[in-house]
Amino acid sequence: MTAGCGTAEASSSGSGAASPSGAASSTPAAPAAAAPSVSSASPARPSPSPGSTLRVVGLGDSVTSGYHCDCDDYVTGFAHLLAKQDDIRVHATNDGEAGSTSDGLADELEGTGDDDRDLQDDVAGADVVVITMGANDLAPALDSFREGSCDASCYDPQVAQMQTDLGRVLDRVQTLDHGHARVLVTTYWNVFTDGDVARHAERSGYLAWSDTVTRQANAAITAVASAHRATLVDLYAPFKGDGSDDPTGLLADDGDHPDAAGTALISRAVLEAYEEH
Repeated sequence: MTAGCGTAEASSSGSGAASPSGAASSTPAAPAAAAPSVSSASPARPSPSPGSTLRVVGLGDSVTSGYHCDCDDYVTGFAHLLAKQDDIRVHATNDGEAGSTSDGLADELEGTGDDDRDLQDDVAGADVVVITMGANDLAPALDSFREGSCDASCYDPQVAQMQTDLGRVLDRVQTLDHGHARVLVTTYWNVFTDGDVARHAERSGYLAWSDTVTRQANAAITAVASAHRATLVDLYAPFKGDGSDDPTGLLADDGDHPDAAGTALISRAVLEAYEEH
């Protein structure tokens, strides 16, 4: 390759279905510390041989798939940034699917159908796998909150189940790629809607409650990433700082998904985490 001429290609096999997946991250009533940006025990960065192509695969929900944003998804954005920065060829495949859950993705990674096998082949051939997953698992908690209330006894079991199912996802990813791929897992800024949309659409107490649930979810995601020696990518701080920043300017008009600026921010956060280790 000529210096400074890295190239990136992209493909997408994720569904564009209009079932939203919340984005997640939060602040509990007693705010916990924000999740660290990267776990410390991740595998070494893949080093493609001259003339070869680094293969990046994105897994997850509508945040991964780029739903509700007329822009390149963050997986494609990361691939372009990486190609330019490291002067390498990068191919991105986005297998994110709107509405996907951790349990559903784990089943697909273990399944025997044609679509399941296509997904498994993508993962098996990947050098880098980037995952954003878990928000949709917690949708029942939001339903309960809207119907009356949902305290820790309501959402804790759902977060625990999400943690178990996300662990299944990473187990299967590592089995399929034989431990070859560098795996990065993101947290969320909010597992549900946030910003101005949430302030106007939801009842009193929603923002504090959703932040609490998000922080719990992020802690679970952090634990899974650490247990699997995956690199953790913190999206909470880039969107919300210590929890006091308003993310409205980074969100699409549904208040749930990132807009072009938010998507670009995620791409940069993934690149930063990738380059740090």
